[in-house]
Amino acid sequence: DVQLVESGGGLVQAGRSLRISCTASGFTLDDYNIGWFRQAPGQEREGVSCISNNDGPATTYYARFVKGRFTISRDNAKNTVYLQIDTLKPDDTAVYYCVREELCSVWGGNYFLDLRPDDVWGQGTQVTVSS
Repeated sequence: DVQLVESGGGLVQAGRSLRISCTASGFTLDDYNIGWFRQAPGQEREGVSCISNNDGPATTYYARFVKGRFTISRDNAKNTVYLQIDTLKPDDTAVYYCVREELCSVWGGNYFLDLRPDDVWGQGTQVTVSS
């Protein structure tokens, strides 16, 4: 079965860093574009970042709001994608999901979330940032 499992979330103080993970099973992760999105209570889903598949050099894309605080990376040996979040803010509090995407949707150089019927995502990992 195709599955994505996020982990590494938790309660973190503002200003600290956190790295969350997305481990795939049932498929080879770098054959696909892998994105991260988040959803805060009462809010819409918000695209965060995406890393391209192995059709060429890995390319990373970020949402406009990221402003250098988030870094997406991939460890092919572990079939895992990571999202490093630095200088955490209370506004970063959300459930973070990784998604196997048909495309990394980009507009003006910025990533945005555009889920398609065949996209697959995990159950999410909660990140809570205290002030």
